[in-house]
Amino acid sequence: MNQPAPDDATAAGTYDNAATRRYGQDPAAAIAAAAAACSNWNRWGPHDAVGTVNFIEPSHRAYAGTLVRRGVSFSLSLPFDDDGPQNGWRRRVNPVHTMTSTGASTAEMLGLPHGLGVADDAVYMPLQCSTQWDGLGHVFDHGIGWNGRNAATTVTSDGDLETGIENQSASVIGRGVLLDVGRAFGIDGELADGFAITPEHLDATIELQGETSRVGRGDLLLVRTGQLTRVRKGAGWGTYAGGPAPGLSFTTASWIHEHEIATVATDTWGVEVRPNEFPGSVQPLHQVLLPHVGLLLGEMWDLDILAADCADDGVFEFLLSAPPLPFTGAVGSPVNPIALK
Repeated sequence: MNQPAPDDATAAGTYDNAATRRYGQDPAAAIAAAAAACSNWNRWGPHDAVGTVNFIEPSHRAYAGTLVRRGVSFSLSLPFDDDGPQNGWRRRVNPVHTMTSTGASTAEMLGLPHGLGVADDAVYMPLQCSTQWDGLGHVFDHGIGWNGRNAATTVTSDGDLETGIENQSASVIGRGVLLDVGRAFGIDGELADGFAITPEHLDATIELQGETSRVGRGDLLLVRTGQLTRVRKGAGWGTYAGGPAPGLSFTTASWIHEHEIATVATDTWGVEVRPNEFPGSVQPLHQVLLPHVGLLLGEMWDLDILAADCADDGVFEFLLSAPPLPFTGAVGSPVNPIALK
């Protein structure tokens, strides 16, 4: 299924790529232009707290239920343990799991009757250290958050007071679609670090995969790059958490907006290509998609087993259940996404 990359797509970091050719090399101007073109502010009223998840209507969820034909399920989560990818950037560490009582704790020690024993445990973890959603309060543009809110008064030391991740806890379930760009354009199913996935790559992947890959209003889009596959082959985590990676080009902002996609998740640490496409930029696609489009971004999702199954049966759509944990006021959440086919 390997195909040559479109002519206008080159590796990020060269500053001669689809994004800089479309927007020029000024990241501030590019972000402003894309934000204005793709804004969903007030689309669902001034008090909206869930953004593009509004696209997932009850009829979409009902249809998604009909996609479960074989009854097989796939967890799309990495393990939550101390062997994860985090290296301490912004105090992000891997989960710290501690047993507060164990199988060796006797009934007498715990003061429990009739020989009853109990094991209990606790976890400390940044909410975005493994498979997770970026919530709408995670990124701002010039001090402004989703739907035009003032970042300083919306997300305070008490948390996200208006767009906290708990608002999404019942709604992120619907038709999932996998676009395996790594299989379509990579070598051995893997895109090279710095490979910028453009709208042309996404459209070409849809054509290669067939009708079940059509993406539209209310869909939960998964994009596989194959970077996680490379890590598993023995490369190790390296700089996976924040280093060079394949990912979405900045030019996909309008494609995502026009298709009215509900959410996007990838198998990489930061969804978008790294190094980023503009000189001196830091996650410019985030700066458009979260505060302006109102789109949840899923990071570090494990798409390999699902991708192999989709390639085997030729079906790239499925029921996807991926609600965040309802941590009140949180700007992100761990998740164990489940795809059912």
